[in-house]
Amino acid sequence: METVELGCERRDTNTKGQVRALRRNGQVPAVLYGPNKPTMSLAVTAAELKARVAAAARQRLIKLKSENSDLNDRHVIIKQVQRAPLSGAIVHADFYEVDLNAQLRVSVPLKFVGKPKGVGEGGILQPLIRQVEVECLPLEIPEFIEVDVTELDIHDVIHISAIKFSGNVKPIFDTDEAVVSVLPPTVEAAPVAAAGAEAAAEGAAPEAAAEGAPAAGAAPAEGGKEAAAPAAGAKKAEGGAKK
Repeated sequence: METVELGCERRDTNTKGQVRALRRNGQVPAVLYGPNKPTMSLAVTAAELKARVAAAARQRLIKLKSENSDLNDRHVIIKQVQRAPLSGAIVHADFYEVDLNAQLRVSVPLKFVGKPKGVGEGGILQPLIRQVEVECLPLEIPEFIEVDVTELDIHDVIHISAIKFSGNVKPIFDTDEAVVSVLPPTVEAAPVAAAGAEAAAEGAAPEAAAEGAPAAGAAPAEGGKEAAAPAAGAKKAEGGAKK
């Protein structure tokens, strides 16, 4: 694994006011600890730390560089970073010192490569986990674990035991957990049914109109003519009675 360098210096600033002043000067307070070693307070440049965290996985091996002989050339990994809630800026970091000759456990991200057969048939690639815990020497920590998904068909699953780990990297797991699968395509039957219902509704509308009032320009019913004639006769009779 590639090792990157990070400049640092010993600090004795512990009060809140001193820590705030440190941050205003573009530095980040940090601590260094490890097995059977006392905890040390450090200060690192904020911009340099941000670049180291963003450049690769958090478990990348870092070599500290300092004018202080107690810090210089120590190998560490970033164990934890704390960020400001609004800005996202790093406000504190924890470094864990490692022994280059001793195995350690770290979480390494998974990288899925290839186009699954099932995706070509309309399926959906579904990662189930994004990282896996491994055990290895610090200098052998991989940047990522590659998972070839080319042969995955719909409903197929890859488990941790089927992943190939390079060198002396050993996966750590209690159960043979599923890593990735291909889901079947989603069948959209509901829109088709809705379209059929809409067409039926459109066909029913003209029939309803035919059962209602007569169309414009239609001749009045015969019963209507007969009813109008007596009314005219009644008018004449009423006029004769007045005379």
